[in-house]
This record gives sequence, structure tokens and C-alpha cells, in this order.
Amino acid sequence: MDRPIVACVLAGGIGSRLYPASRSDRPKQFLGFGGERSLLSRTMDRTAFADERYVLTRDSFVDDIHEHAPEAGVLVEPDGKDTGPALVYAAWRLRERFDREPVLVCLPSDHNVTDDAAFAARLERAAEIAAETDGLVTLGVEPTRPATGYGYIVPERSEFGERGDFGVVDHFTEKPDHENATELLESGAYWNAGIFAWTPGALLREARDSPLAPLVDALEDGDPERGFDAVEAVSVDYAIMERATDVFVTPLSVEWDDLGTWDAVGRVLETSADDDAENDTVAGDVLAIDATNNVVATPDSHVSLLEVDELIVAAFDDRILVAPRGASQQVRDVVSRLRERDAF
Repeated sequence: MDRPIVACVLAGGIGSRLYPASRSDRPKQFLGFGGERSLLSRTMDRTAFADERYVLTRDSFVDDIHEHAPEAGVLVEPDGKDTGPALVYAAWRLRERFDREPVLVCLPSDHNVTDDAAFAARLERAAEIAAETDGLVTLGVEPTRPATGYGYIVPERSEFGERGDFGVVDHFTEKPDHENATELLESGAYWNAGIFAWTPGALLREARDSPLAPLVDALEDGDPERGFDAVEAVSVDYAIMERATDVFVTPLSVEWDDLGTWDAVGRVLETSADDDAENDTVAGDVLAIDATNNVVATPDSHVSLLEVDELIVAAFDDRILVAPRGASQQVRDVVSRLRERDAF
């Protein structure tokens, strides 16, 4: 391909569902969760194919970004307003830095992938599709279970036969209940991993006809702060992808997980543990008696589990979280309450 490929890694979030390991001054992308290196460092390894690499983050994280991703340039978003404004801002900034318009591959910093080479190859292919179509490309993960914690991508199946390894997106579906997730799985839908490829021009074109139009206008006037003030926090899926016309999906056929919850961290540990492991220990010293399928993260403490199952037990610093494993999505509610008390 005769255009530069630029990787843009999103690392501005906190990761509130992984409280108390993840805090405002210690976001999840800088933690390892069972690995020797941080999630961000491992993500940067998967983008080594790109001609240039950037990390999009908030101002308070810049020093840590330099430590965990010294090979990357840093973009600082004016305000944290979810992925929609963030990615539009990144497209505008990166377009300015190249003589020829690049293709951007945009991905979160907190995913787990079992085959980095296959993942990188699919990202490269997504960049090629974006250049060929001048459209917006998303990677669709082939699902392994009827997950209710992910959104889904429903493709127009007839298009795959005509186009080869990608097709037109029919529609996106937000996180479904178990029954609908099962139906989506059986119909051939994909998990929405929040991984994209596009040219800056293609994204900005679609953003002009979206709730983010005031941001695009302000960026063109050279006033990004005004633009961020003019828009609400919104995901790129809702603001742009679900409204755009030229949206394509290409399948990602590797084991993948979004390490956004303690339950997901436990699943990743399950795949790497011995078959007879009774609990998923992220960190700490654990004694388990008739206790199974618990996720334990207590790096500085001993924990004894007695006749309990399916729990999250996480203790970091002076904070302890105990919750049913099935409630891992609701941990953010705890964080919301703590923020109201200025205690996060």
C-alpha cells in the first residue's frame, strides 16, 4: 500500500469496572493483570507493523505513557468525552502530520489477544480495505459464546461472497440479553471489539453528518477546546458508525477478550491455567477450601475462601471489593457512588 499506516492506541480511560486495582491515578492500561508487562505495552507490540504509532490519552497520563510506550508519539485530548470526540480529534491531528493522507488503525489499549501475529495481519488488512473503499472499517471478532457484555455487528452476508474477506455492515446491536445474544451468535454476527481502520478524511466526512459536527467545525477553525465544549460524551459507534453509509466489517479469527471487567480477567487466566485450577488468582496468596471459580486479586494480602463460589475478591491499597462474579459489569456503579463522595 502506498499510504503510511498509523496506529492510534486509545489509553485515556480509567477502567472503572476494574476497581480497586484501577483508580484515577492508576488506570488499567498501566497494569499487567497476570502479565509481566502492562496492557498498554503489550498492545504496542501488536502495532509494530505500522509506519508510525501514537497513543491518545489525557494530560495527567502523559508521563506514564512515555514509560510504557516510549516508541510512540503522544496525542493529548482536550477533554475525556468517550471515543467519539477522541477519535475525531485524533484523525484531525494526525492528518496534519503527513504529506500524504495516512490510513489510521485505531484500537483500545486494554485487550487480550492470544495470537499477536494473526491480529497484526488482520489490522494491516483492515487498513488496506479502508484505503480501497474510502469507508469506515471495523474488525468483527468471531464469537465463542453468547456474551451479553459486548455489542454485536450484523453483516450483510451476501456481500462477503462478492468482496472476499470483508463485507458491508447491515447494523450494529448494543449489548443484548442472553436470549438475543444467542440468536445473534447463531445468525453469524460478530462481537464489536471497537477496533477500526479509516483515513482521516473518511472519518471527518462522516463526522460532519453526526452529533460531532460542531467538533469538526471547531477543529477546522483551529479551536479544539471549543469543539469539545460543544459536544456531549458519546461513543464513536453511536455518534458515527451506526449512522454512516460506507461501513465495512472484516472478521478477526483469533482468541480475543476485552479486559474491561474482573470476570474477563478471570476468563483470560482460565485459558492459561492448569485444568485443575479451582480459582483464578490475579495476584496474592489464596487458600481455598471448597471454593471454586472465584477471581482473586489481592497482591499484598492473604485471602482464605471457605465454601464460596463465583465471587470477585479484590484488595488494593486500603480498598476491598467483594461482589458476585456475574455482577462484574456493575462495579462501575460502586465507582460512581465513590466519586459522589470524592473518594475514588
